[in-house]
Amino acid sequence: MLRRELEYFFGAIRFFTRLPVPAWVGHSSEALNRSARYFPAVGLLVGAIGALVYLAAAIIWPSSVAILLSMAATIYATGAFHEDGLSDTVDGLGGGWDKLRILEIMKDSRVGSYGVVAMVLALLGKFTLLNALDPGLLPLALIAGHALSRFCSTVLLATMDYVREDLLAKAKPLATGLSAGEMLLALAFVFPALVLLPPEKALAGCALAALATLWLAAKFKRWLGGYTGDCLGATQQVAEIAFYLGLLAVWPA
Repeated sequence: MLRRELEYFFGAIRFFTRLPVPAWVGHSSEALNRSARYFPAVGLLVGAIGALVYLAAAIIWPSSVAILLSMAATIYATGAFHEDGLSDTVDGLGGGWDKLRILEIMKDSRVGSYGVVAMVLALLGKFTLLNALDPGLLPLALIAGHALSRFCSTVLLATMDYVREDLLAKAKPLATGLSAGEMLLALAFVFPALVLLPPEKALAGCALAALATLWLAAKFKRWLGGYTGDCLGATQQVAEIAFYLGLLAVWPA
């Protein structure tokens, strides 16, 4: 039982990051599908990498430089997997006029103008928001942001239909739904990161991330009838940015 769950966890790490995993971890479509429950746990790991790089870099460089190095570390750890999904999704929705054309554009390895603009805005947006945070809060925000945003993507896995039928699709093994128990396990990895933040800020961040996820889910449903692997990456990126926006929000008295 424990070995099987460890295999699912390491399978998620292997699929969603470039980090090494033990040699005994096997590979199968069924095991990869079950590993989706550990998507937020991978977020905790990636966020922790970013937090550690930030803390180490901030010892000898200004906070803005430390943030830049932290972002570079998380992008390197994931192989820009989710940034690529955001770019492809925006290209597809921006340039396509029906489902088939949108999916065709999203599958194209070339990056269009919509995708370039989306990636630039996402990276600049994350840097600006993180740079505006209290430096003492920033490491916790990174960990929580990466974990929560990946849970938002997991919600799409559990509630929407997978729309690609080709075997070359990125998330084909993750195309089946998750059970209520698996969703609770995924959510359990988010709470430890959130409870370390000020409650009002964590609540605002979660609220904006949820709104962003609902908005994207509605667009995916309307134009595609479901989600693709690129949609999951786009959801993670937008939800992460929305979470940081919530942390910075100052509500009128």
